[in-house]
Parts: sequence; C-alpha cells; structure tokens
Amino acid sequence: MATNCQIWRPDRGRCFKSYGIIVVLFLDLVLQCVNGYLSSPHVGQEPPYTRDAQHGPVITSPVVPAAASVSPADEESYTSKCPSGGLCNRLPADCIQCSYQHNCTYGKPASFNCKPKKGVHCIGESGQQQTNFSLSITCQFCWQLDPSQYRCSNSTNCMTVSCPRKRYNATCDVLDHVHCLGKRRFQKRLFCNWTGGYKWSTALALSITLGGFGADRFYLGQWREGLGKLFSFGGLGIWTLIDVLLIGIGYVGPADGSLYI
Repeated sequence: MATNCQIWRPDRGRCFKSYGIIVVLFLDLVLQCVNGYLSSPHVGQEPPYTRDAQHGPVITSPVVPAAASVSPADEESYTSKCPSGGLCNRLPADCIQCSYQHNCTYGKPASFNCKPKKGVHCIGESGQQQTNFSLSITCQFCWQLDPSQYRCSNSTNCMTVSCPRKRYNATCDVLDHVHCLGKRRFQKRLFCNWTGGYKWSTALALSITLGGFGADRFYLGQWREGLGKLFSFGGLGIWTLIDVLLIGIGYVGPADGSLYI
C-alpha cells in the first residue's frame, strides 16, 4: 500500500502543477484586464455636456459673421461644387452663409436666415431666384451629429488589441449636405479600429490544428513567439492550450496592432 501511494502521488502532483499553471496564467490575464479598465476612467464615457444635452436644454449657437469679402481663389474653390439653379435649401453648407445666432432647443427643428455666397445662384420653391431664404435644421452642434453624418481620419499607429482598448485623436469633417451649428471640422477621441487583413477564424484554426508548431503566431506576424513554440513543441502542449484560449477570446491579435476581420 505504501509503495503504491509513493508512486501515485508524484504523478498526481505533476498533473495538479500543469493545471495550476494554466489557472494562474488565466487569473493573471483577468486581473490585468480589470486593472487596465479601472485605471482608464475615460473609456466608454462621453463628455458631461453630451449627456445633459439629451434632456433638451436651450443652447445658444455661435454667431457666424458674414465674410466682408471673398477672394477670387476662395470663390472658385466653393463655386466648383455648388450647383447653379438648384433649390436654395438643398445647397451644400459651404455654398451658403447663415446667421446662427438664435436660441434653440436641442434636438428640435430650428429655422435660420441664410443667403447664398457670392457667385452662387439658387431658386426657391416657387421657382424664382432668391438672395435670402429660411433654412430649417435640427438644433445640435456638429460634434453631436450621428457618426454616419461625418467622416473622421483613421490612425494606423495605435494598438487595437489592448486592454482597455486604445483611443486616438481624430479629425472629423461634416458631410457637405449636412447642416449643423458650430465648426464643421472638430476633434474627437475614437477607438482604434483599423485592420491589417488578418482573419480571426484563420488564426484560431491554425492555433487548434498547428499551434504546437507555432503556425498561429507565425500567421499573426509574431516570429519570436512562433520560433519559441516551434522549438519547444508548443511549450509541451501547455503554451498551445493557452494560445487557443487567448486567440479565442481575442486577447492575442496581429503583431501590427490591427483588428481581426
């Protein structure tokens, strides 16, 4: 009986040791994510004035003074994209000048007095040419628009696979036919969301089938880790199992920091 116990106990200890390593690595991963999330108070939060504005306060839009004179070069730059003879209220925002000086309630329609810029000709609903007209838009600043109504620059220098997910400073421009209050070009902090063309399904399939030879790490561009797995036979299987878990939950991604497709 004593001999059997002495033979069986070391095997049981090695088994528990292997499972213990996996459990410790997994707990370390979870703790890093939680700690990173708690240390980044701005992630997932919007400015307080965005939340308050949804309750319908009265806001005062900035006064946009009319330009005293327009240089020939500037006139040519906007007249080239301003349709001639069209409806005044359908002109792009760069083709008109409006007096945004009235108080309005956020999210409600508001009317403003506008006129076409020099060299731009438009007509009203009656079909006659107009020099002054009324434009009805939703009372909201440009940075409060729906994301589909503006275009932002994309950064390929920030890491998308991180915990918490990284943000970058983007420059956004409102689309030509969308009217809003304030500056039409503004800054916004967006999540890193570019991709280098790597597929999550391919990485996971390689990790399950050929992970012991480092094929998954080679595919993701992580050559040092791939060589480590190749010459250690997947860390005797332990590294392979951990990589299947980490790639499956999306924690391990492409080496260039891009998103999976």
